[in-house]
Amino acid sequence: MSVTSALNAGVAGLATNSVKLATISDNIANSSTNGYKRADTEFVSLVSSGSQSAFAAGGVRAETFRNVTAEGALVSTGNATDLTISGRGFLPVTTLDGVNTTGTPPLRLTTTGSFTADSNGYLRTEAGHFLLGWPADVDGSVTVPSRDSASGLEAVQLPQTIFASDATDAITLGLNLPATATEAGAAGTALTFPVEYIDNLGLSQTLNFEFTPTVPGTGRSDTWTINVYDSASATPAVPLETFTAQFDATSASGGALDETTVAGTTNYDTTTGILTVTTASGPIEVSIGNSTNPVLTQLAGEFAPINVDANGVPIGSVDRFEVSEQGYLEAVFDTGFRLTIYQIPVADVPNANGLRAEDGAAFSLSQESGGVFLWDSGTGPVGSTLGFTLEESTTDITAELTDLIQTQRAYSSNAKIIQTIDEVLQETTNLIR
Repeated sequence: MSVTSALNAGVAGLATNSVKLATISDNIANSSTNGYKRADTEFVSLVSSGSQSAFAAGGVRAETFRNVTAEGALVSTGNATDLTISGRGFLPVTTLDGVNTTGTPPLRLTTTGSFTADSNGYLRTEAGHFLLGWPADVDGSVTVPSRDSASGLEAVQLPQTIFASDATDAITLGLNLPATATEAGAAGTALTFPVEYIDNLGLSQTLNFEFTPTVPGTGRSDTWTINVYDSASATPAVPLETFTAQFDATSASGGALDETTVAGTTNYDTTTGILTVTTASGPIEVSIGNSTNPVLTQLAGEFAPINVDANGVPIGSVDRFEVSEQGYLEAVFDTGFRLTIYQIPVADVPNANGLRAEDGAAFSLSQESGGVFLWDSGTGPVGSTLGFTLEESTTDITAELTDLIQTQRAYSSNAKIIQTIDEVLQETTNLIR
């Protein structure tokens, strides 16, 4: 009967508009929730079979969905571990169960989060989501075990106390030796130059380079004997390296070291111009140059440093933690040294709108979303990880209030249908009387 179908359609209209009101109220309630993705309701018409002369109302059904791919506005904060993915992708997080159990943690995904360290050093949000990452080795390198699952991801735990240094492994010895020191009649006095280096304990040590000119009977020899001493050696008066070298005054570069004349050592590479010196804490590559790449030179000038440089950083303590755009969580020391302790990947799924919504503006995988793949930040299709940044809710209050008015009118109209049908049925009852 058409009247009955109209009644059912009116009831369905009330139900679907109630669902619409629920999504609107949820959106408005979370308009200030960082990372919240707006929910929406679409109406799907239902058609009942009938003839042209007898139409039967089919009604309507509500379909809710969440626009996970929508991006909210980004706001700057003062917390380095306030993280947001700029563009496509998600931060991998887990629950407390994932921290307290061994094995693969339960995976949750979120686009933003204000992470702070708890009493145990774990980075977590107030909603109880713990940041996941791949741990780095002691040298800061990261080995990725798997990219298509959460296997190998760990809850990010900041060290309570950490000291670190970076040992010196390369020195550039850009000095000028005076050509006049190798002329006949010169004093033949040895020239010394100390270079500070950092050992593997973070202590400051010294390599002393001693240059002794060869004084000929006539003319100029352009030849030097070079000794290298290590202050950290058990026998600091005994040179680590002793060799002779001649400089070519006729070369195009002028006063460059002639690599073919280096004698007395097997630790000099004529191709690269690097002398490898083995100190008490390990080998150091000292660049002294060659004929094509002058570093250590002999020119008609004073004994002076031109370009002397050594890498390495002394022992220091952690000043702060930061996350780079490449997704590396780094400990920044008061010496300026940076040490990677975790790499935070960016998760991606084929259908982000198919993710299942969870508490705390997070999502979990579903059949509709497809499987997860973990990218390096800023590579492939995913965006970059931003620190000091949070993503605002995608709710537009003005649009929601407009939808609220429209839904309210639609609900009232469906209620009017039921009221009208009630009056029609009452008239039918009165006919029987």
